[in-house]
Amino acid sequence: MSKKKISREQVVAAEEQLQSLQKLVEYDTKDFTLELLLSKFERNDFFIPDYQRQYVWRPSNKSSFIESVLLGMPIPFMFFASCEDGRLEVIDGAQRMQTLQEFASGKLKLSKLPKLTLLNGFSFKDLSEANQRKFYNRTFRVVVLDEKTTPDIRQDLFNRINTSGVKATDSEIRRGSYPGRLTEFIEKCCKNPLFVSLCPISSKKAIRQERFELVLRFFAYLYDYKSFAHDVAPFLDNFLSSNLNTFDEQMYNKDFEDMLQFVKNYFEFGFAKTQNAKSTPRVRFEAISVGVALALKEKPDLTVSNLEWLDSEEFKELTTSDASNNEGRLAARIEYVRDKLLGR
Repeated sequence: MSKKKISREQVVAAEEQLQSLQKLVEYDTKDFTLELLLSKFERNDFFIPDYQRQYVWRPSNKSSFIESVLLGMPIPFMFFASCEDGRLEVIDGAQRMQTLQEFASGKLKLSKLPKLTLLNGFSFKDLSEANQRKFYNRTFRVVVLDEKTTPDIRQDLFNRINTSGVKATDSEIRRGSYPGRLTEFIEKCCKNPLFVSLCPISSKKAIRQERFELVLRFFAYLYDYKSFAHDVAPFLDNFLSSNLNTFDEQMYNKDFEDMLQFVKNYFEFGFAKTQNAKSTPRVRFEAISVGVALALKEKPDLTVSNLEWLDSEEFKELTTSDASNNEGRLAARIEYVRDKLLGR
């Protein structure tokens, strides 16, 4: 079937619609110091409208954002809109504004910072006077919509900002944030043919760096799972950055290769649950891969004849998704596999 040709009349009508709607959005760009932003926000000169979501950022989100501000990293534009009473309505940037206020008021203590590790536990008042001044003098760029912009257009802009695009996964961000030897080594492991065959991943997840996530989890948990507290992302960030250029590549490679070979020899479906599985649950991969590697460290010539426990209710319970961020369950499922393989 041939594609219907666009008529001249349709082109003219579309052009008129585009021009008419473009005129509905007029804006200016302003630079505000953080001190001015906060003072106006506290006076309610800048306010958050009812359609905005509640203050939902987790402590890790807040600390990470404040760290970016302290490091002087580029911060995305915030979007405000002028009101008839002279105030500015916050269309996009509410979470950032509230986090900045919470930190400046001394109510937020920094935690789990991946780079400024010596500032963990600090509140604003613990910073030196020089760094407090630098914090207040930091400039934020704000796009301010004209007061003639209708409420519908403002809410439409808010919806577009918060739903457009695809959010980067933690692994995608991590790969770009921590270039170095360990990152390159993990990339190499991701392409290992044996790993790819034993650990089925959908094409969609593969594109979003799921293999990088799994390999990093293997090394982080193998060498440091007892330090895991609760939040996976900061734990992995810290492990990667701390070992970026100091890790023992020969040891890492041997542990990875030995683990894969053992899984190939004894686990019928590799890391997957069934022969035709097209995906591998993270918790299952963690339990099997790290458990096997820990067992091999204790007994390099290990052989097994019975893996019936893989179908047990106990193993199923330990490898359910809701156990992924629980420090006790992480250790339990890893050590369960290790101990079963060692015959304990």
